[in-house]
Amino acid sequence: MEQNILSLVTAAQGDISAADNLVRKYLPFIKSETTKYIHRPPMEGQDDELSIAMFAFHEAIMRYSKEKGAFLSFASLQIKSRLIDYFRKEKRHGNVISLYQPAGNEEDGTTVLEKIDAGEDNISMQQIRRATKEEILEFSAQLQTFGLSLGDIAENCPKQERTLSACHSALQYAKEHPELLGIFLETKKLPLKQLTEGAKAERKTLERHRKYMMALLLAYTNGYEIIRGHLCQMGERRGKT
Repeated sequence: MEQNILSLVTAAQGDISAADNLVRKYLPFIKSETTKYIHRPPMEGQDDELSIAMFAFHEAIMRYSKEKGAFLSFASLQIKSRLIDYFRKEKRHGNVISLYQPAGNEEDGTTVLEKIDAGEDNISMQQIRRATKEEILEFSAQLQTFGLSLGDIAENCPKQERTLSACHSALQYAKEHPELLGIFLETKKLPLKQLTEGAKAERKTLERHRKYMMALLLAYTNGYEIIRGHLCQMGERRGKT
């Protein structure tokens, strides 16, 4: 079946009409992916999220190459990234949070992570726990394709504030130069030369924290909003110890 999809995608990349037909053919898949983020079946002509997901699928067709893995997995990531961008801009996505931000109006400074650990049983916390669990599982699976695990990231997190700052400067440079993120995804290796020169960071520093850097780049490439906040906050806490 995957081979059949690949031939359809290849044909569609040189034919706009064929691309549009492919979007329609896979509309059930697109709706299914959209449902994950709005928690109900989307309606054509009414939900902007579905239109955005359809555009993302079309974009995935045009950007796809065999090096990116299975097409539907690649398309799923494209849809997720576009929807998260939309939710963030519209401030409508309640699950896009940091695990360390204050939980609600708590005056004692209790964080979302502490609330989750305490097992508070309310609808908001249930949604956060579900979103967090889903994102961690998906991120873990992505890390495995890079030969990494969540344990590797925790162990490789910078301990000094200066080192943490260098890593985040390199991350910022990569975000400003998307072609580097493309190189990272294709080769599954850090573009160390470009990052060290562009961010004015020491190569040894980035090499020493290669696993942490790879996790950061992967999170920012694929739109893992909850993971992003967790990695950044985890680094900040380690950097102050």
